Amino acid sequence: MEIVQDNSESFRDHIGTIDDNGKRKWIFPNKPSGKLFNYRKYLSYIYLLVFFGLPFIKVHEEPLFLINILERKFILFGTIFWPQDFFIFGLGMLIFIVFIALFTVIFGRVFCGWACPQTIFMEMLFRRIEYWIDGDAPHQRALKKAPMNGEKIMKRVSKYTLFALLSFLISNTFLAYIIGIDELLKIMTEPISLHVGGFTSILIFTGVYFFIYSWFREQVCLIVCPYGRMQGVLLDKNSIVVAYDYLRGENRHKFKKNETRVGGDCIDCDLCVKVCPTGIDIRNGTQLECTNCTACIDACDHMMESVGLEKGLIRFDSENGIKNKVKLAFTNRMKAYTAVLILLISVETFLLVSRSDYDATIIRAKGMLYQEQPNNQVSNLFTIKLVNKTRKALPVTIKVEGYAHATIQIIGKELQVKKEDVTQGSFFLFLNKSDIKKRKTELKIGIYSNGKLIKTVKTNFLGPVTA
Repeated sequence: MEIVQDNSESFRDHIGTIDDNGKRKWIFPNKPSGKLFNYRKYLSYIYLLVFFGLPFIKVHEEPLFLINILERKFILFGTIFWPQDFFIFGLGMLIFIVFIALFTVIFGRVFCGWACPQTIFMEMLFRRIEYWIDGDAPHQRALKKAPMNGEKIMKRVSKYTLFALLSFLISNTFLAYIIGIDELLKIMTEPISLHVGGFTSILIFTGVYFFIYSWFREQVCLIVCPYGRMQGVLLDKNSIVVAYDYLRGENRHKFKKNETRVGGDCIDCDLCVKVCPTGIDIRNGTQLECTNCTACIDACDHMMESVGLEKGLIRFDSENGIKNKVKLAFTNRMKAYTAVLILLISVETFLLVSRSDYDATIIRAKGMLYQEQPNNQVSNLFTIKLVNKTRKALPVTIKVEGYAHATIQIIGKELQVKKEDVTQGSFFLFLNKSDIKKRKTELKIGIYSNGKLIKTVKTNFLGPVTA
């Protein structure tokens, strides 16, 4: 977006929360209010309800949602994914990234301001606790400068105690998504000596969240998160972002209600700056620090309404929309992203529909040749690996398809796979010499459970070629 009042772009040479000496500039944003903030608030209530409630929801005694990296077990909406299905999970993550990219091309960084967990926790939980205890921005500034008296100590202790408890709750919830709510309850109720690793993880994550939300704050969005850098590549002049209408707003000047207006509609009240949680001036144009939280839109609309001017001086719009008064166009780049996204979703859908609840691998034992057997038969030793992704135990029988006289002799116990488990075994496969036409004979081995064919596996049988 163009700069219209101050032609200097020096503000882009450094982060707005760092001063010229390289020191942290602490931000005290005014408490936001307005129509868009209310929408964000209601959306955050739904998000928080889902986030804190989802670990308690179970399907068939399993969590509805689980990302157990330690055991390489993933459950998404009741469907179990094992390492054998990781390509499906990986493709799903790729689809999410492409979706975010497409969303950014069209709507800018609105995900950061409206749906990012960091923003929701910071603005809708921790910041509101701060407003409740310390007061609005002017009171917070005064409190910071005040000597360490009884009132300040009480407020600091109260605020940071609530911050620590909330950080502890968030860390426990995140851990529940990894190990499951049942394991988490064991850590919380059983002696610490039995769960040293889990309890240590909770303390570490609690400390990390407390540090982020009590001190690091908006620096996560400005310094750590790569999404802000990515939007600089993805945004173009047709992207919808939080934008200041400089054609209408300039030249800025202060005036009162019903006063004869001279120049632009911007009355230079700086409310858009005071309410910004990253401390930027949106009138300077699109910036790395802007998360599209829309707090400046609410503040500006309130001021425009107060002085009798039309709302929308700061609004969702594109640079072309403001400069050339054109509506959003579906550009070739948007079409390309959409086509890629549709293709990836189609592939993912096919993989999910065709995904089997059982996997099996059958290979000849390494280093073993065929064995000559009585009655003009030849045998090969095979190893079998069975994966049961279901929640029921799986009794297994195997037989060779297409060879009536082929027989199989299991070595050891009969094959059976426990629920959500993997088992291995070995067996001899016998063929008549008359059925062997070449050195390597391709076989199809059917895997049955309770008389039902659940999987067919191809393998090779090694034997002598009969004349």
